[in-house]
Amino acid sequence: MESVMVTGRDRTEIVEVAEPVAGPRDVMVKVRACGICGSDHMYTMYGGIPPRQGRTPLGHEPAGVVVQVGSEVRGASVGDHVVVNPMAASDGIIGSGGAQGAFSPYIVLFDAVAGTHFRVIPDEVPFDVAALNEPMAVARHAVNRSGAKAGEKAVVFGAGPIGLGALLSLKAKGVEHVVVIDVLASRLAKALDVGADAVINSAEEDVPARLLELHGEAPLAVGQHGARPGTDVYIDAAGVPAVPTTVFAIARQGARLVIPAVHKKPLEVDFGSLLTSEISIIMSMGYPTEIFEVTDDIIANWRKYQLIISHRIPADDALAALELAATPGAADKVIVTFD
Repeated sequence: MESVMVTGRDRTEIVEVAEPVAGPRDVMVKVRACGICGSDHMYTMYGGIPPRQGRTPLGHEPAGVVVQVGSEVRGASVGDHVVVNPMAASDGIIGSGGAQGAFSPYIVLFDAVAGTHFRVIPDEVPFDVAALNEPMAVARHAVNRSGAKAGEKAVVFGAGPIGLGALLSLKAKGVEHVVVIDVLASRLAKALDVGADAVINSAEEDVPARLLELHGEAPLAVGQHGARPGTDVYIDAAGVPAVPTTVFAIARQGARLVIPAVHKKPLEVDFGSLLTSEISIIMSMGYPTEIFEVTDDIIANWRKYQLIISHRIPADDALAALELAATPGAADKVIVTFD
């Protein structure tokens, strides 16, 4: 079968590989859709991931249909539609340094356990939407780390897939008001369609002033000066220095900033000026427990999640899809589809 691999620095190719073999404790999945992640481009830039440098299979956001179930496996039947936990694979993380990648017709879940390696989903959920499960788990983990709860007010910087996923998770937790901030009007329009209570174009509007209008004015802590919006939670899904810098300047006492975005450059922070705000700065990576926690919300609201997808490209054009996804501003969420 054919599989997309990083074969060198800045080089991906479609490579012929042996079709995987499933044993009595395994489940074989025919991949029907797999999302492209920003990390796929990063792996390509660096020539892959050791120990498979120069031959790293790509694709870690799969959804598909079960085509073979080992005699010792429980909780799966041939024909089931499933989402997959790539982190749980015993032969390494699928598409992120493991032996298999999901930009392939088939993957095998070895020693497969329902609820750990895969979860069965209703047939009505389209495969392309189901393939959002992994990145939406990343967004859900950021929201969980924030401690956001009903009645609070939140801001999401960045209306890409993770930012929109965070918006949906915040609303699922009953957060009263969520503002999404971006510099692209098209992304902000999509955020409103997905469920944002308000949006701000930071290229054209005064962010602190607009947040004061939207979230009201918080009481000042001792030593603080100037009006502070009543925002409880900020989520940085943009990864640009202006985001934490803006939050540090306006945070109310006890506000929380969660950062799931990858910041590629160091940022200088004046902790002395932050002391009176007692802001919590919380980093967020991956999805320790959220991979199938988020699935329920996707099942219930798949039509909203569907709006996150900007491009669906057939597997025959997977290399072009990777190039599109790596081009700044060209696409939001690209899904590779398989027959």
